[in-house]
Amino acid sequence: MSLWRVRGTLPDQPGTLAALANAFGAAGVNILALQVFPGLDEVTDEIVVRAPDGADIEGIMATAGATDVVIQACTEAALTDQPTLYVEAARTILQRPTSFPEVVARLFDAEPDPVDGKIQEFAEFTVGDVQVSVHRTAPFTDTEQARGEAIAGLVSDVMARTKATAAMLGGSGGRRIGGGMTPEYVVEESGVAAVVDDTIVGQAQILAATTNEDGDVVRAVDLHVDPAWQRRGIGTRLLTDSSRLAHGLGADEILLTTRADNQAVLPMVLAAGLRGRIRMAGDDLTVRVPVRDLKPLDR
Repeated sequence: MSLWRVRGTLPDQPGTLAALANAFGAAGVNILALQVFPGLDEVTDEIVVRAPDGADIEGIMATAGATDVVIQACTEAALTDQPTLYVEAARTILQRPTSFPEVVARLFDAEPDPVDGKIQEFAEFTVGDVQVSVHRTAPFTDTEQARGEAIAGLVSDVMARTKATAAMLGGSGGRRIGGGMTPEYVVEESGVAAVVDDTIVGQAQILAATTNEDGDVVRAVDLHVDPAWQRRGIGTRLLTDSSRLAHGLGADEILLTTRADNQAVLPMVLAAGLRGRIRMAGDDLTVRVPVRDLKPLDR
């Protein structure tokens, strides 16, 4: 016996779900959990079943008239109560709002890569001016989109309050640091460095240009800040200046790549006031920021 998460779209007609349940029962398949996503003329059902080895789950779904069927092996974690999952997600976001990309991906069973060559489906949620993308093989329903947008709104509210609190407490940025030290930002041919007492404490290096599928010029940016100097606004300033510098070098867009668990990225992009797009893929998190409308940086 194995556990499977089964999702399919069925006609919104009386008796359809009952017929599906009877078909599962006749095949010895036990329904353990059901989640319904209503639509206008169709209903998307997500069912967790325990099935005998070799059970034709896809055939049963097809007999019931289901379309867009996706079947995935799962564990008992799939039986967790859905409202409980969303409450836990909200608690995590309140404690650590920058965890939004990983939280929303976990809620929607998002996958970093295609499965069996199936077309990926995407959902995008906006936090401030930043778009966060998650993707998987199963289509996203309107209900899931609405849930994701509600959680994104919570993140925006929490981060706005955090930003306001930081401003009230005298949060840094380009302000004086520690014992009266203020970083000097040195613009070079293809990068910007934050310097304190002749020591580089942060740097954004603009790499070679490439062209994306839309014909836009993309410049990758290698940005890092010394751990001892992080959370002082240096990364935000470096991102802003390197974006403007990249535009002056002919770029339409910049690209940053970091670890998926890097919690500094989302607040850094938000604080910079840039319209970015964040996407998780496996262990990597990528940020794309259009720069064509920015004022070039003086050199």
